[in-house]
Parts: sequence; C-alpha cells; structure tokens
Amino acid sequence: MDIFFAGETPSVFGPEDWFTGRVRIDAPFSASAPDTQGGATVTFEPGARTAWHTHPRGQLLIVTQGTGWVQKDGEPRRDIKVGDTVWIGAGERHWHGATDTTAMTHIAIAESEDGSPVSWQEHVSDKDYLSELP
Repeated sequence: MDIFFAGETPSVFGPEDWFTGRVRIDAPFSASAPDTQGGATVTFEPGARTAWHTHPRGQLLIVTQGTGWVQKDGEPRRDIKVGDTVWIGAGERHWHGATDTTAMTHIAIAESEDGSPVSWQEHVSDKDYLSELP
C-alpha cells in the first residue's frame, strides 16, 4: 500500500507542449509495477486546455470545481461541470479544459500501456476551441 499525503508533492505547471494556457498539476500519483494506473488533479485557468491526445486504455475525468469543455474528435464540444464524470474510451482522440471565462479542476485517471498513459498530438487552435461545432 502507498499513501500519497496531501501537500507533500509540489504543484507543477503543465508543459507547453501538452497544454495551451496556464495549467497546474497537483498531487500526481502512479501505481507501483506491475499496476498501471495513475493520475493527478489538474486545474485549468480560463482559456486553458489540453492538446489533442489519446489514451491507450482510456481515461476517467471527475470534475471537482468550475466548468469546462471536452470534445471528442468529430463531435460537438460538450459542457462539463462540478460532479460530472467523463469516460473517454481507449484511443479516442479528444481534448478537455476550462471554458473561455471560467476555470475548471478535474481529477484525471488513466492506465499506462507500454509505459505511457497518453499520446500527445497537436494543439487545439483558438478557432476550434471556441467553436461549438466539430
């Protein structure tokens, strides 16, 4: 059993290669081998979002503060708010983040495959981010 105590891991800012805008990552956790699950609490300031990406074994998001948006490639952008959970299936190309006016925090949980829980792609353009249509 591993216990990750609150406040023992410093906050870090999301890398510019993976995020647009100001994103803070807190309390990252990962299971010890042979387990493959890991995650973190991620806070997006207004206008901040992930780049397009996929997860080899899917991802679970649990919104804990604010309101945000999530979009699967080829589908309309969806609103998400406190208490919502989002399951993103294995290999589904998507992005998620805050709305343009409101911050959003979620817990993100994903499993690794071949040592990685995510495959990062290109940034979501401002035009695509603000469009309600795919």
